[in-house]
Amino acid sequence: MRSPREPLFLARQSYRRRRVEDAARLLPLLGVVLFLLPLMVGGAIGNVRLAFVFSSWFFLILFAMLLARHLGRDSEQQSTGPQSKPVRPSEDPAGTR
Repeated sequence: MRSPREPLFLARQSYRRRRVEDAARLLPLLGVVLFLLPLMVGGAIGNVRLAFVFSSWFFLILFAMLLARHLGRDSEQQSTGPQSKPVRPSEDPAGTR
């Protein structure tokens, strides 16, 4: 007889946490692409380039803040773990003394 197989899919919380970590790792790469984009486009006016760079900078900071908040909340939940109250000898669930 076969032993029971492990599930093929990850738990929903760990899967979401890994995707958020992946997004946090890709954020600097997105920043480099956004900052180099005005240099690659030659026809834009100087003020438009400047506005694009500063708006990109603002949104990168905003996304980093949201990702950090989400990752911090998940790590806080993992460190505390499930809350369980201590079992007193009079409330022994097994019924042994």
